Amino acid sequence: MATYPRGPKGRRSIGDFMKSGDWNDYWTTRISRAEGGRIWVRGYPLEEIVEKLSYAEAMWLLLRGELPTKQQAAIWELTMKVAMDQQFISSAACAARFVASAHPESPIPGVAAGILAHGSVTGSPRPAAEMIYGAHELMQREGLSRENAAARIVDRYLQEQGTVPGFGHPIHKETEPRAELLRRKAQELGGWGEKAQLFEAIHAALRQRLGKPLPVNLAGVVAAVHCELGFDPVEIEALAAVGYGYAIVAHVVEEIKEGVPLRVIPDALGAKYIGPAERHIPDDR
Repeated sequence: MATYPRGPKGRRSIGDFMKSGDWNDYWTTRISRAEGGRIWVRGYPLEEIVEKLSYAEAMWLLLRGELPTKQQAAIWELTMKVAMDQQFISSAACAARFVASAHPESPIPGVAAGILAHGSVTGSPRPAAEMIYGAHELMQREGLSRENAAARIVDRYLQEQGTVPGFGHPIHKETEPRAELLRRKAQELGGWGEKAQLFEAIHAALRQRLGKPLPVNLAGVVAAVHCELGFDPVEIEALAAVGYGYAIVAHVVEEIKEGVPLRVIPDALGAKYIGPAERHIPDDR
């Protein structure tokens, strides 16, 4: 089992609180504090955050608890804006528009549907992040070279799952432009370190094993960059969904303003019945 950056251990169960009857620290947070007329986030007055930090820096502080370096902020900002949108390739955009077409009174249901549709086959970097952390732990634990660890991981994933996360794309067969852009910019900023290079070694091992070219996809490169920044796979999954959220908002608003109420899938667009031919219930039933 791979080890990731994690929070404090020793969490208590609800039974512990009920047994002791002491609820003093049942609701606690390290994130923010609010009193009459004042708000602090991670200990910093909100006014200072708004006046002195960029959006990326402020969000990093909110998530990580400390101010980012200039390098960290620049690299992380890349991951937040590189996904943008890709027409209707993402199932999340389609799910959002379907719901918005049936509920044009408010954008919220459509946006929620788009977020909920963001999963392991619709752009989540979490599987690739878990793979990278697992490969890195294997390399360190067994003293393997990067190439040997990569080959081991590829063999394991192909045997157990049949695929390796972070590679391949339905329309970009040679180069995924967003993935290559993020990798190049991360390299220019000095953010393509050991874990990201291990991801590249996994890519090379997979291509050699399959005997054909296979592009890295955006989820894989986002995972590599986030791993370099020290994010947990759980955080990485959530951040990817939130990052794509702006595109979901754009799709939902466009659907409500300009789309077709109650979208359907007619035969002309691929709907096809493949069940039994017409049949009848016997008279003796």
